[in-house]
Amino acid sequence: MLLPAEPLMTEHRLIERMIKLMAQELNKIKKDNDVNKKFIETAADFLRTYADRCHHGKEEDILFRNLAKKKLSAEHEKIMGELIKEHVLGRKNVSKLIDANYSYSKGDKKSIDDIISNMEILVRFYPMHIEKEDKRFFIPCMNYFNNQEKANMLNEFWEFDKKLIHEKYAKIVENIEAG
Repeated sequence: MLLPAEPLMTEHRLIERMIKLMAQELNKIKKDNDVNKKFIETAADFLRTYADRCHHGKEEDILFRNLAKKKLSAEHEKIMGELIKEHVLGRKNVSKLIDANYSYSKGDKKSIDDIISNMEILVRFYPMHIEKEDKRFFIPCMNYFNNQEKANMLNEFWEFDKKLIHEKYAKIVENIEAG
C-alpha cells in the first residue's frame, strides 16, 4: 500500500531540484551583480504554487488536520508546530523575493541585495525543512493511522491536486478581469 508520506516525499525531490537551480542562479547574481528577472519570477511562482500551495497545502489541509485528531508524541507535536511556523517563514520570504524582483525590474538596482538575501534564506531553508519532514516526521507519523485512514488521505491528496490547477488559472483570469 502506498503511504500518504510517499507522494509528499516525491514532491520534495522536485522542490530540491528547483532549490539547486536557485543556488546556481544565486551564485550568478553574486558574480555578475545582475538578476535574471524571468528566472526569479519562475522560481517564485514554483515555490508559491507548487512548494507552498500544492505541497504545504496537502500537509496543512490534510495531513496535519488528520494528525491533530490523534494523540501525538510530544516530539511529533513539537515538530508539527515547527513545520507550520517554517511554512509561514517560507511564504514570507517568497513574497519578499517577489517584491524585490518587481522593484529591481522597475529599475531599483538596490533591490539586488534583497533578492540575494531572500534567495539565500530560501536556499538554506528548504533543504533543512525537507530533511526534517523526510527523516523525522512523515514516516513515523504514518503509524498514527490505520490503512483506511491512509487510503482516505491519499484520495484527498489526489483530489487536492486535481483542483489546484483550476484554482491557479481561475485566479489569473480574475486578476486580469479586475484590471
